[in-house]
Amino acid sequence: MGLKQTIERSDTRAGRAFDLSIQALIVVSLVSFTIETLPNLSQAARYWLYVVEVVTVAIFTAEYVLRLLVADNRLRFIFSFYGLVDLAAIVPFYIATGVDLRSARVLRLIRVFRVFKVVRYTDAMDRFKAAFRDVKQELILFLIVAAMLLYLTAVGIYYFESDAQPEQFGSVPQSLWWSIVTLTTVGYGDVYPVTVGGRIFTSVVLILGLGIVAVPTGLLASAFNKR
Repeated sequence: MGLKQTIERSDTRAGRAFDLSIQALIVVSLVSFTIETLPNLSQAARYWLYVVEVVTVAIFTAEYVLRLLVADNRLRFIFSFYGLVDLAAIVPFYIATGVDLRSARVLRLIRVFRVFKVVRYTDAMDRFKAAFRDVKQELILFLIVAAMLLYLTAVGIYYFESDAQPEQFGSVPQSLWWSIVTLTTVGYGDVYPVTVGGRIFTSVVLILGLGIVAVPTGLLASAFNKR
């Protein structure tokens, strides 16, 4: 029962420590994956990035097995959203499919809300206006989802355009600028896709970008109307 509480609940010290450790490891894994896309990396750098990948995959695999063991319904866990995401994040390491799904680990960051349920906000939060207090959880969720979208769209356009435009989309960090400009619908036009796949992908991102602007505005407007 103690192991199950530690893995599945965040209202204990051990549970919070477990959750925060996994969240930190996810960030480390994403940073490692992002750095790996940079050109002209030395052999030593690639070696240490591989070591980081081996260690993180080993821990993620152990976490997946533990979650499976303590699950009340193991079959339901395997086919649940988080179960599939967890599996997709580790399977490509063991099976060479040619498709790198490590970027999918960013979706797992949404689990951080289990920690937010038991973590007290600082006294400074009490000075926020009532409207912000009413929608604070929704805004935090929106910011995390927006950050995930920024990262995933950067990864997507990198795969579509890196070969055609290595000087503009040669790495995920380079592609992040395009993601920010496109998702916020600013559209400077300094970098843009030239492949068919990249243009179709951009069309989808532009539609998503409308929500990036509209959602927080709607949340705040609704909160102000209730006051």
